[in-house]
Amino acid sequence: MPEANDAEGLNDQKTVTNLRVSFLPVFLLLLPLLEIAGFVVVGKQIGALATVGLVMLSTVAGSALLRHQGLGAMNRARAAMDAGKDPGLQLANSAMAVVAAILLIVPGFITSAIGLLILLPPVRALFWKMFGRRVVFTSQFGTAGFRRDANSRTIDLDSEDFSRGRPDDSSPWRRLPEE
Repeated sequence: MPEANDAEGLNDQKTVTNLRVSFLPVFLLLLPLLEIAGFVVVGKQIGALATVGLVMLSTVAGSALLRHQGLGAMNRARAAMDAGKDPGLQLANSAMAVVAAILLIVPGFITSAIGLLILLPPVRALFWKMFGRRVVFTSQFGTAGFRRDANSRTIDLDSEDFSRGRPDDSSPWRRLPEE
């Protein structure tokens, strides 16, 4: 009998997973309809010209935010790393701000409202609290920011170091030692 219960448990889990996956296409189909309804409702309240103005203002604000986040995200992460702190929170905040900026750029009041909510620090802190355990940040930088494979037989040459003429017998780059 335990095998049957295990099978039922697996079926229940598959059903929950299938419901989560199948909700996304429905949401993506309903979102434009909800946005159109939002345009109609807001347009009736404040007028068509003001509605278009709000959408354009949201797009400009999202573009400015996206530019600001793109320029500052790596600097904030590097500053956290230099201070000996985990840069995961800084990178997550920057990523959420980029998502918020994209939602502001997309025309519509629902996506703009979601984007504005994501910009609020308590909402970002809640997201980090919920999903921060799943974020892993690793870095493997060696000399000059690159990692070299110990078994690599690649030699990095500048244009001055390379010529197709007769090889110089005194050059240390003449031949790789056999391993």
